[in-house]
Amino acid sequence: MSELQLLEKIKQSASKKKKTIVLPESHDERVLKAAEKLESNGITKVILLGNQDSIFESAEKINVDLTGVRIVDPEKSEKLSEFSNIFFNLRKHKGITIEEARETLKRDLFFGAMMVRENMADASVAGSASPTADVLRAAIQCVGMPEGISIVSSFFLMIYPENTYSFADCAVVPNPDAAQLADIAISTADNHKKLTDEDPYVAMLSFSTKGSAKHELVDKVIEATEIVQSKRPDIKVDGELQFDSAIVDSVGQKKAPGSEVAGRANVLIFPDLNAGNIGYKIAQRLGGAEAVGPIVQGLKKPLFDLSRGCSVEDIVNVSAIAALMS
Repeated sequence: MSELQLLEKIKQSASKKKKTIVLPESHDERVLKAAEKLESNGITKVILLGNQDSIFESAEKINVDLTGVRIVDPEKSEKLSEFSNIFFNLRKHKGITIEEARETLKRDLFFGAMMVRENMADASVAGSASPTADVLRAAIQCVGMPEGISIVSSFFLMIYPENTYSFADCAVVPNPDAAQLADIAISTADNHKKLTDEDPYVAMLSFSTKGSAKHELVDKVIEATEIVQSKRPDIKVDGELQFDSAIVDSVGQKKAPGSEVAGRANVLIFPDLNAGNIGYKIAQRLGGAEAVGPIVQGLKKPLFDLSRGCSVEDIVNVSAIAALMS
């Protein structure tokens, strides 16, 4: 399956779910164009944040039709006081005042994240005009992480004609400990299933397979594997596995006989960000894989970060992915 085919499948699946996505950065014309595409093609419902007159004026200049798109102005919203009180109670242990909470909630990223928290939208997609740190700060402070997950991370869909893999973490967490690595594996397994409809087979990667090498770096991967097995016995996971043991059947049978994951893994968990980032770029640049991501995971609800160099189609695709993950 090509990237185009998979993304088309994701958009078709998203359209059946009829989810609502909030796009906070309405001052970006790419966001307005994406809102039109999402709404007119029935992929998702859309909420834009900002001043209604300014948004319509900008849309008219670029010939964008926002029919069906809902517009909410955070500064004029009847929800501002309620959201400010919620945020104050969430952050008062950090010394925030109610006045500071109110000013924070006037910011589009935070208001959008609070809309997701309070079930006024199913997901938020932002970052075309904001740094990743700002997007994730709003997400973590407003929505937080689900019980049992200790880390916000990311994954890439790596698409080949024959197979689609999920690689994690390749963009966010520099050096996860064993517990964090386990949570990255759990999040990635669940999201691989949501996006590809394939059962996840999770390989915890290392430079060792089943004791072929002894080192504290290997010990971390072994411990992480045991944590996954304990927390989520429903997930098919094995480790420690070298990359070839994970994906090549003949090698897997030889190096890890009896493993239900070795040789058939489709979710590949790298031990740290050095390995993950290098690995996905080798797969993309030398291996010919099409990479979709990074896709943020590990939050209670989907709040996704875009590259500031993203295209209109990128915003549409990430919104469709967010709809499926909500």
